[in-house]
Amino acid sequence: MHYEGSTAPTGSLGLRVIRRDGSSEPVLPTPKWPRRPVTAKDVIKYGLPSSDLDETVNRYRRSNMKHLKRGAMQVAKARLLKLPHFYGQLWLKVFRGDGTVEELGLVSMRLVTTAGVNYIATRLFDANTSIGAFDFHGFGTGGTAEAIGDTTLVTEETTQYVGDIRPTGTPTNPSANVYRSIATYSPDSGTNPRPITEHGLFSANAAGTLLDRSLFSVVNLVPSSDSLQATYDFTIAAGG
Repeated sequence: MHYEGSTAPTGSLGLRVIRRDGSSEPVLPTPKWPRRPVTAKDVIKYGLPSSDLDETVNRYRRSNMKHLKRGAMQVAKARLLKLPHFYGQLWLKVFRGDGTVEELGLVSMRLVTTAGVNYIATRLFDANTSIGAFDFHGFGTGGTAEAIGDTTLVTEETTQYVGDIRPTGTPTNPSANVYRSIATYSPDSGTNPRPITEHGLFSANAAGTLLDRSLFSVVNLVPSSDSLQATYDFTIAAGG
């Protein structure tokens, strides 16, 4: 009896950034969220529960609807009245230590701060400075609603950050009026789990100016196992 068969090579590749201090963090795939300001259909598709999604994601989206609604309604009103406006779009994606991926989607359309606006205005005045500093992502556990007077997160992570500093984002310009920054938070210490509920974009990896703050339903992360990928879009709409 004679048997024939064939095999093909298979495998997988996982990448980590190894820093000079010995710390490391995973290199995660670039998210495939819309590369433009979201439409009403996008809010429904990427922010609300759907029958084709895993129940874990649907459960999260149901719990987060109150947070997404606050910003989405304000943006819808501004668009309806054709008013100039700007806002942040925050997308979240969780990579679990067991390989599970949770595409939480669009979680917030909030809130540009007074400090952020003032920072931009003063640097437009000075030809020798740049406004391209907002690329540092803060994550926290505070639950207070966003306010334009915010200058920090309510309870930001500290020693839980890799190297004890905020993750640095990768900046892009996915469409003409959108600035995008993508960063990944992989807590390396702290109580288990880390109950993350807020995000902010800052001008430095410590202290600095807060451009935008977003509050969302809790995302629990296991230290040294789970990672939370944040995609922040700063969207500016023309009008007048």
